[in-house]
Amino acid sequence: MASVKTSLSILACILGSLVTVHSVSAQDSSGPVIGANGPLSVESADGDYSIKLGGRIHWDYNRAEENDVVDEDAFDIRRARLYISGDIQDWGYKLQFNVGNNNGGTPEDVYIRYNGLSNGMRVTIGRQKEPFGLNQLNSSNDIVFLERSASDEAYAPARSDGVQLNGSSGNTVYALGVFEDDADTSTFALTGRVASAVVRNDDMLVHLGLGHTSRGADISSTAFEAAMVSGPLHLQGEYYSSDNAGTDLSSHYLQAGWFLTGDSRPYSGGTFGRVKPNQASGAWEIALRYESGDGNFSDLELGNTDATSVGVALNWYINNFSRFGINYTTGEDNTGNDTGSEIRARIQVAL
Repeated sequence: MASVKTSLSILACILGSLVTVHSVSAQDSSGPVIGANGPLSVESADGDYSIKLGGRIHWDYNRAEENDVVDEDAFDIRRARLYISGDIQDWGYKLQFNVGNNNGGTPEDVYIRYNGLSNGMRVTIGRQKEPFGLNQLNSSNDIVFLERSASDEAYAPARSDGVQLNGSSGNTVYALGVFEDDADTSTFALTGRVASAVVRNDDMLVHLGLGHTSRGADISSTAFEAAMVSGPLHLQGEYYSSDNAGTDLSSHYLQAGWFLTGDSRPYSGGTFGRVKPNQASGAWEIALRYESGDGNFSDLELGNTDATSVGVALNWYINNFSRFGINYTTGEDNTGNDTGSEIRARIQVAL
């Protein structure tokens, strides 16, 4: 109950902020710019001040088996989040928090960003994603498979408190940050990434990237990224290697997708974005994924182990904000005889 009250209080503050910005902007003779085709947004006529309110709901059905014994068979709210973001002249901000289930009110993103540096560089202070891994940096709204790979889950840090500098030069993006390690708050992590669209034209995109994180004195991991888009076809793969207190670990995944409706996967700023269908009936996509190595295969009930898995996905992007997807993945532990599988279906709305 306390978490629900917290969430409602935060929502009330957000709505109050929206009303305040609207009232101030209304004093401008040219009036505010209000957008409701997606996230609710209010922007001053000169563009110096803005505020945006949006969120996401991921509602899942999940059935998972280990050695042909059902471990999970349930409907669940996978994600339910609200966010508020905006700009105050050269400064930006974002607050995103969870609502519902047992994590209501817990923050995902809470940061302030300064955008006024030269050459488009930005400094972000607060809780944010560390710059590591292509699939990890893609929003959960827009990844091809409903869950990230076991490789991502094992090696890619998610959100942490810290300071990050990032920018771009042509088709190349770069980022470097210092973060508090969530797994061990007494240590810090140095994490950086550089990625580039080495080929980008009307017919083809080729993306390459490299990320590295050093976490305290005992753990360091490196991620190699590669992706390609050619019309309705898209390919993506990552290879992870890690030194964990003297133990060498590695894992990789490869995935391929095809839009049956002729759509194409959008790309910007070193990551992939939201699929916006070209036709009123939506966009249909099929995809395959193979992965092997030391990863976190908990979705298949195998845990952290050396395993191999194969998955297939079907996605229907209903419109710019709604999506239905279904995945089937099966895998086997390479160190024993355990097998695991998962069927996951999701309906999502994200603004």
